[in-house]
Amino acid sequence: MPDMRERVIIALDAPTRDQALRMVEAVGDDGVFYKVGLELYIAAGDAVLEDLRAMGKKVFLDLKLFDIPNTVQGAAASVARKGVALATVHALGGAAMMQAARRGADQAGGEVKLLGVTILTSLDEETLRTELHIPRSIPFLVPDLAQRARASGLDGVVASGLELPLLREHFGDDFLIVTPGIRPAGGDVADQKRVLTPREAFARGASYIVVGRPVTGAPDP
Repeated sequence: MPDMRERVIIALDAPTRDQALRMVEAVGDDGVFYKVGLELYIAAGDAVLEDLRAMGKKVFLDLKLFDIPNTVQGAAASVARKGVALATVHALGGAAMMQAARRGADQAGGEVKLLGVTILTSLDEETLRTELHIPRSIPFLVPDLAQRARASGLDGVVASGLELPLLREHFGDDFLIVTPGIRPAGGDVADQKRVLTPREAFARGASYIVVGRPVTGAPDP
């Protein structure tokens, strides 16, 4: 297991490359691992990935690939060539899609770990039931999706800290679990529905935690 600094992934949810790099400089040596998501990647593209690597940082490219298997296979191959450490696909895309992602990444080479996104931390039971018409509960859905992800060859999942004990019970310690929705005790949860503190997430078995606004929105990041 990496040291604690490498287990905290800072989410660079910035609208421009310059703003993202200023944040990395502000955090300094305390920041080792950074998440680049849709907002920043669409704005800055591969340039920001190259910037982070040049600064000696590890990168989690969180694009949540979700499309037909052939398209995802090609996209995963492209991601694997970018030199990132972690990347995501949506587990709700099904086994064939996740297997295609694995094939694409393997064919491209590199050492990227693929993670299946289970249920977004902005979703709760009511939203799943009333808007998405999914009758299953989150404690059932998340382990089921995680099992399908592992059977499809993925290296781990992205899951809320509230599901961590159940996932660790099912999959042991050799399966990566990356946990977003992290907020300090008493902090503003904003648009997140299922949150934990960093201490709680690690105690429950998170391999890595993703922390965004509590760091990037702080007076002193």
